[in-house]
Amino acid sequence: MNLVAQPRYRREDLRTGIVHIGVGNFHRAHQAMYVDRLLNQGGSTDWAICGVGLLPRDAQVRDALRGQDMRYTLVERSPDGRAAARTIAAIADYLYAPDDPEAVFERLAHRGTKIVTLTITEGGYNVTEDGAFDADDPAVRRDLAPGAVPATVFGVVVEGLRRRRDRGIPAFTIVSCDNLPGNGSVARRSFTSYAGLIDAGLGDWIGREAAFPNSMVDRITPVTTDETRRYVADTFGVADAWPVVCEDFTEWVLEDQFTLGRPALQDAGVRLVPDVTPYELMKLRLLNAGHQAIAYFGYLMGYRYAHEAIADPAIAALVTRYMKEEAEPTLAPVPGIDLADYERSLLARFANSHVPDTLLRLGTDGSDRIAKFLLPVVRDRKDRGLTSPWSAAIVASWAAFARGVDEDGTPIDFTDRRRRLIDAAVIRQASEPAGFLTVSELFGELGDDAEFARQFAAGYRQIADHGARFALERLTRHP
Repeated sequence: MNLVAQPRYRREDLRTGIVHIGVGNFHRAHQAMYVDRLLNQGGSTDWAICGVGLLPRDAQVRDALRGQDMRYTLVERSPDGRAAARTIAAIADYLYAPDDPEAVFERLAHRGTKIVTLTITEGGYNVTEDGAFDADDPAVRRDLAPGAVPATVFGVVVEGLRRRRDRGIPAFTIVSCDNLPGNGSVARRSFTSYAGLIDAGLGDWIGREAAFPNSMVDRITPVTTDETRRYVADTFGVADAWPVVCEDFTEWVLEDQFTLGRPALQDAGVRLVPDVTPYELMKLRLLNAGHQAIAYFGYLMGYRYAHEAIADPAIAALVTRYMKEEAEPTLAPVPGIDLADYERSLLARFANSHVPDTLLRLGTDGSDRIAKFLLPVVRDRKDRGLTSPWSAAIVASWAAFARGVDEDGTPIDFTDRRRRLIDAAVIRQASEPAGFLTVSELFGELGDDAEFARQFAAGYRQIADHGARFALERLTRHP
């Protein structure tokens, strides 16, 4: 039985300095792991984490963590099969807002809370296609109704900040850890806009007094399944209701802008920089867009896991050539990073069969992911007078996937928060060669780009008439 490294700190010594909203596998494999590293190095015990759940599914998180004294097992798997496990105890408490919203508000308002971190998904910031905060969102309107108890992430965090302002307590720092270009700037716009709907002065105070550093986070972390639990039990002898298995690679690049101090994150391997933009674009346009390239073509070709799909030479060629020929030329130099080495490392990471990542997970919320990871590459190239045949093929594979059946006619049960728009795009595609692109809420002005539409239409027609493999192999021969 393999050993599991245990914390070298005592949980009873921990004091909460960080509140994290959206405790899922990624947070527990990433931000919580970095805090655990610091604590094991003898770092300050003032920076433990209090997790907060807002959504119905978060009740399962509450029950799993509370049932095992807030501890969980993190297993890091390398491509050669090696596994290293450790018990993480950096989450000192967990509050489920529907149980006791007042407890959450008071935790946010507490003087000891200095940082609030977020993993609420790319689509969780409630912004419209033009980047404005959507004040007409039904959940936001419910929060703003007279006498309502805030339930959205905006309402909950702003209520904590309102109490701090009214009590003369300085504002905390809000750190977005989601895969968004300029995620800190997006968070600033969303939270200050929401606050301004309540009280213009509150919105101004948050914008002036709080900090919203941009960040880039990176670690492939699949969902936990019953198979994951059996593996942890059989390999390490640990009965864990919610273990996490992830790759052995991790990265966190963070702008060093904090209102009330921060833990010594640099000692735990976090890269603190004045500008995260080049790192952020590198990751979004290479890793995240690469995942989209794998997800839809792979699923249509009969694969169900990323490592299976990338082992197919046709898909590997698509990902390699997309990164080298289309995405990389849109990137500025990245300090300390060799892009060619980074791209090679991505192929190895995608192929890690010991971290089985489902293509359905990678394809979830494609409308958000394609818009934020891939389409900016197309727009940058268009501005330079360049075409994007590989990107057009990836969008065509998404459109074919969005029909909801694979090439054998088996239904595809995919999730997208903008499913209504996706279904409308599929209907248009049935009657127009590039009808999928004409839904402006998904593609903006790109639907009017005749050359991109031509390349998309050709790729889609080949997928529909001859199958995804034929389309890919033809594109490889004649990009």
